[in-house]
Amino acid sequence: MRIALAQINPTVGDITANTTKHLDFIARAKRQGATLVVFPELSLLGYPPKDLLLKSQLVTDSLNALRRIAGEVHGIDVIVGYADRNSQPIGRPLHNAVALLRDGQIHSRHFKTLLPTYDVFDESRYFEPGPINETENLVRVGDVTAGLSVCEDLWNDEKLIARRLYHQNPIADLNAAGAQILINASASPFVLGKHDFRLQLFGEQVRRFNKPLVYVNQVGGNDELIFDGNSHVLDATGNVIAQAKDFEEDLLIVDLDGFSPSPKGDSDLSSPTGATPVGEGRGEGRSAQSAMRHPPSSSPLIHPHATGLESIYKALVLGLQDYVRKCGFKTVVLGLSGGIDSALTAAIAAHALGPDRVTGVAMPSRYSSDHSIEDARLLAANLGTHFHLVPIDALHAAYEKTLYPTFAQVADAISGGTTGKDPTRPDPAADLTDQNLQARMRGATLMAFSNRFNHLLLTTGNKSEIATGYCTLYGDMCGGLAVISDVPKTTVWALSRWINEHFKKELIPWRSIEKVPSAELKPNQTDQDSLPPYETLDAILHRYIEEEKGAAEIVADGFDAATVNRVIKLIDRSEYKRRQAAPGLKVTSRAFGFGRRMPIAQNYVQTVP
Repeated sequence: MRIALAQINPTVGDITANTTKHLDFIARAKRQGATLVVFPELSLLGYPPKDLLLKSQLVTDSLNALRRIAGEVHGIDVIVGYADRNSQPIGRPLHNAVALLRDGQIHSRHFKTLLPTYDVFDESRYFEPGPINETENLVRVGDVTAGLSVCEDLWNDEKLIARRLYHQNPIADLNAAGAQILINASASPFVLGKHDFRLQLFGEQVRRFNKPLVYVNQVGGNDELIFDGNSHVLDATGNVIAQAKDFEEDLLIVDLDGFSPSPKGDSDLSSPTGATPVGEGRGEGRSAQSAMRHPPSSSPLIHPHATGLESIYKALVLGLQDYVRKCGFKTVVLGLSGGIDSALTAAIAAHALGPDRVTGVAMPSRYSSDHSIEDARLLAANLGTHFHLVPIDALHAAYEKTLYPTFAQVADAISGGTTGKDPTRPDPAADLTDQNLQARMRGATLMAFSNRFNHLLLTTGNKSEIATGYCTLYGDMCGGLAVISDVPKTTVWALSRWINEHFKKELIPWRSIEKVPSAELKPNQTDQDSLPPYETLDAILHRYIEEEKGAAEIVADGFDAATVNRVIKLIDRSEYKRRQAAPGLKVTSRAFGFGRRMPIAQNYVQTVP
């Protein structure tokens, strides 16, 4: 049995391009003698289509595309993900579905059973779950009975069922119904460490039921979400016998040579037959490796997957690359301060798009240090990006001349007397308005570059800043994509060091990595004037945001109560800022954005004495 895992990068809603991609992968799989080709969840529409699913014409167009693909399928079976209409008079109007295409026809349709509604998922808004009778999700492929499932259907064991209040394990139902091999079409977004968890959870499933698994995941960036691919095949003992590339499209051809189902419906793949690499340029014959029990990770069929900092880097590069491409941009612009956040963002952009498509703009003020300009210029030279110097001191002076006399009049009226301060100049040591004005001048300058040259403006704020509101609306928050908004400051430093070590050169100036962080909006300013040390801050943020711990629990972990109370207050009162922020790429288990839905006007107070 030769199976093709079609790990594709669809564009949400681009049915024409997605259809062409399906036909291309089907043709490639057929040339290599595949019996079956499997595509990811909702592969015709791209995941997640969100409220595009409310447009009836979109569903009609996708069903027409499904019929078109079916009409061109001959000599190979194809499993495609799509949205089907619910034929029942009650329930939501659609099903999250996969179709088996065979001999020019839509041979059968199969529906997702478990619909996730946590984190970034909201499938019950659109879809009706499939029937509990899992015999309807069995198909015959050659001499094998395959059990079909869609993404969340596979993400279950008894503990998860209890935690999520699901009442069934569809994989157990497929096994009981007589499935000899499990096939899962998925759209599972990247989160740091998630693929290792997948292998653990899926391995437990296949060992429990003694059935091999074919898992096909989407790859690519769609808005905030990044899909890592890592499609794979597990034998019935939970060993990885094939794994596709991570963070790029791939067509993985796997021979399950020894699959010979017994009359009881059990597969002898529990003693692996071996998966044989069959690919373009590798020939069409079977390999002597087919009897290998445990193929090593160096096998050409098992592509290693990135972990840790490397996986974050690859996710951000792919997420930025696809966001720019799928939104119709070709170039980007960002502010270069000489600091670490803008340096990391620029490095990611240069690697994602090519340095000639990245423009950095340094905008020094009267408070900027000479080394900040030098570091910004050096960064651009190291990366090979475009660089421009646009000082804002003249703009700053014009704002002061225009605004501060009026501000002084208002202050005198409020106080009922004369403040005695120079009406043309603020107090730079105390006036937050003056600091924010400088940030907004820079935001307006960068937006001018964006408008004039059709650049996508990238914001450079990290998760620690965005969490605590240490950012300026309509200033450094201006932009179309927040590349590192889900990367805590401590990880920003670690990732920057990793980039220099990985590429074996100083792409990011070491001084940018090692200097004390400063917004340079007033004399002798540092971030720690306003925030706790980042090591402490990030540890509290992780507990409060990602682990959803309360103040008392965090203090019980050994943190100072006053610091915890202060950080939580900063996070909660900054929700209005985050609601107006650019979309950010998700790399942690709990990111700001549409997966975290906190009210703005609320007064739940958490304090620990």
